[in-house]
Amino acid sequence: MSRSKKTRKGGENSPKLQPRVKKQDRAVTTGKRKETGNKSGSRHNEGLILAQAPQQNAAQKKDPRHGSKKPVALAIPVVAETVQTAKVKQPKLTDEQKLLKLEEDPRLNQLLDMLEEGRDLNDADQKWLDQQLNKIEALMIKLGISDDMDDNAPSSPAKSLSDDELFDKFESGADLLKDYQDKF
Repeated sequence: MSRSKKTRKGGENSPKLQPRVKKQDRAVTTGKRKETGNKSGSRHNEGLILAQAPQQNAAQKKDPRHGSKKPVALAIPVVAETVQTAKVKQPKLTDEQKLLKLEEDPRLNQLLDMLEEGRDLNDADQKWLDQQLNKIEALMIKLGISDDMDDNAPSSPAKSLSDDELFDKFESGADLLKDYQDKF
């Protein structure tokens, strides 16, 4: 059997090539495309461009590619010094000073006067007043100050006794015996 070479033709199932078109019939699109946009260097040669196309002068007065005209500070602003001077720490107030500051508040005094006169307060003022009074009360408890102490203070038996009676009581040791009996 003789050897037969394979052909390059694909036969019926092969992909079909486009038919050849003559040079005269070809479309113009295969040539170089028209350039769009401004020519290179047009930003720097603005006067030359305006001379070539005076009708565009009215439409576009200024090249939009120019940047901002806002001046830029070349020196570093000195901000660190102002921040350091602003951060002066206040000395911590003691509880007594806090209490005095709260009690001397003019808004608090005005609202308390309004309450004493029988006027009604709005919700915001009432809420603020309650907060301030709670702060004052907490500081007074912390300091051991109470308003009821002066009003309800019972007269102590030690003050009513004279010096001689107190000395006799000390000598007899009655208090020690009483304390001992209370413990057991």
